[in-house]
Amino acid sequence: MRLLQRYILFELLRVFVLLLSGLTIMLVFVGVFREATERGLGPLQVLQIMPYIVPSLLPFTIPATFLLTVCVVYGRMSGDLEITAAKAAGINVLSLLWPSFLMGAVLSLSALLMTDQVIPWAMHNIQKQVTLAMEDIFLDMLRTHGSFRDQDRGVSITVRGVHEKTLIEPTIIYDPNKSSPITLQAATAQISFDLDTREIILTLKELRAGGGQVKLYWNDYEIRFPMPDSSQDPKPRHLTIRDIRHKSVAINQEYVENREWLEIESAFTVAMGDFDQLFDPALSNHDAQAKFNEEELRKLDTEVFSRFSMSSSCLFFALLGGPYSIAHGRKQFLTNFFLCFMPVLLLYYPVSMLMMTLSKSGTVDPVWAMWIGNLLLLLAAIRIIRKVLQH
Repeated sequence: MRLLQRYILFELLRVFVLLLSGLTIMLVFVGVFREATERGLGPLQVLQIMPYIVPSLLPFTIPATFLLTVCVVYGRMSGDLEITAAKAAGINVLSLLWPSFLMGAVLSLSALLMTDQVIPWAMHNIQKQVTLAMEDIFLDMLRTHGSFRDQDRGVSITVRGVHEKTLIEPTIIYDPNKSSPITLQAATAQISFDLDTREIILTLKELRAGGGQVKLYWNDYEIRFPMPDSSQDPKPRHLTIRDIRHKSVAINQEYVENREWLEIESAFTVAMGDFDQLFDPALSNHDAQAKFNEEELRKLDTEVFSRFSMSSSCLFFALLGGPYSIAHGRKQFLTNFFLCFMPVLLLYYPVSMLMMTLSKSGTVDPVWAMWIGNLLLLLAAIRIIRKVLQH
């Protein structure tokens, strides 16, 4: 029996590594193209971030690849009547499925580790490489397009040309508040970068500035504005669970302080009979901040529990895919995969995304809601396993 299980485990590993390598290589080009498009990366920067894109894709490619692996291996064994021969020898089908269950559990733990540690590490290094190469990216963008626009920060730069780090006849429209734009025109501008504060520094020569009817003139005038994608608040999926917990504690403390302030101020206002103060903007601001903190807490909690549930999908895919392939072993393995994967694609992932949305909105509790998709897979797996054991 140990020899038979080692044989099945070796087949699973061999097919899994082959399929995972091919799928990852294909998706790497998609990921690299997306990063290059979003960040304006050049060929050198693409090569620098490629080693970090590969591990960031694995948590998403492993579950589907493992389901295909299970369908291929057990579908071939069933089609070649190896399962029938094992049954005739008195071997229980569950003993043949144990290698896939074991491998699914190991891959689930690995996916959780990569989601919690590898993706934040990869995204941090990608951001670091982009920051270090920001000078070349920014200058290449100006050389290629002759302009740079950051609508979120109200910055627009147009140049006649670029010579090394000098901008020729730059025109800068600066409107951080999106209310009163200031137009800056200069003969030349020297560009530099402050990587610590993630700011772009322009030193303008023979500057002419104005907004409306006012015209001003300077020489050696310095202007600073944030680099593109210089947000200091990373997304929850780019944080480790430990960092998410620390952030949740800080946000929860701020939420409690805002609520306590609101309750005290409201009580004093009602006690003094000054009901007009209930519409004071200060109260509204604190109330809005408290609601924002509450929303952020729900997002962070949803992210934590979704990592555990989505990472565990490898094990549930093994519970479903192996027995299904044995029961339909006379069909081709690709047919088995699509017949098994389509319900997963049309049911499991939509349900998981729906529960994630409802959890973030506070409609359901992510502690149990994020496991509904896995529960559906388990119920389907139990039904198919019983069928396989009976026949």
